[in-house]
Amino acid sequence: MRKVSFTAFGGPEVLRLVDAEEPHAGPGQIRVAVRAAGVNPVDWRIREGQFQEAHPIELPAGVGLDASGVVDEIGAGVEGVAVGDHVFGEGSSTYAEFAVLSAWIHMPEGLTFEEAAGYPSVMETALRVIHQVGVRPGQTLLVSGASGGVGSAVLQIARDRGITAIGTAGAANQDYLRDLGAVATPYGEGWVERVRRLGGVDAALDLAGSGVIRELVELTGDPRKVVSIADLGAPELGVRFSGVAGSMPEALAETVGLISRGRLRIPVERSYTLAEAAAAHTDSQAGHTRGRRVIII
Repeated sequence: MRKVSFTAFGGPEVLRLVDAEEPHAGPGQIRVAVRAAGVNPVDWRIREGQFQEAHPIELPAGVGLDASGVVDEIGAGVEGVAVGDHVFGEGSSTYAEFAVLSAWIHMPEGLTFEEAAGYPSVMETALRVIHQVGVRPGQTLLVSGASGGVGSAVLQIARDRGITAIGTAGAANQDYLRDLGAVATPYGEGWVERVRRLGGVDAALDLAGSGVIRELVELTGDPRKVVSIADLGAPELGVRFSGVAGSMPEALAETVGLISRGRLRIPVERSYTLAEAAAAHTDSQAGHTRGRRVIII
């Protein structure tokens, strides 16, 4: 089979499309013929070696955590799924023609493989940070970097839960944020005062790592009311950095529930082929994403 792999840590240029042996499902796992794989910031952070100290990996290594596809192999002890079922979920080395998933759920009616691949890590992260920041119905949540995949999910979860969301993003994405239920404001010079004019902020999320931790603390009045998924220096200012995943099965179940009720939709901004994985990482690192990026197999 074909898969994307790298033999050394570095920039997007280290990614190679190679021939590899097919993986097989172990106990509690399934294997899918991958139809699409989600492109997430964690993918290129792993490729750069950012997590080697905390979570070392051996090289050569595959790339990708999220995938959608057709079940073609079922491991021991797995029930409730059959060969030929359409599923999406989380596994390893998903930029490939076949991948093993450790958490999955059946795709709801009307969801395409391309769309489904963009949900798992994004939704798990969004649900986790909303919980960690402690924002409740009736309160106001400030979301810095709100137009990407996680931001798109956070805004829609907040709307569903009765939480007012203020989202910051580039000028081109203001209408997009409003469509997702947010009070939108552009970042750039004067953004803090623009947020203040919108009213009080009970909690804040840093999703872009754009150096705004001090301002978010200032707006909330308490570093404990701020959570970052993108600024590794956040703890130096008393702000929690959220990097450890929660329950993927629970996140997938809530994802399907929201989609089925018409309360969640994250658009795919651009699709790539396996051979274009380096370009996908380059674009992901550049930011300014509206929704999700996926690789089509």
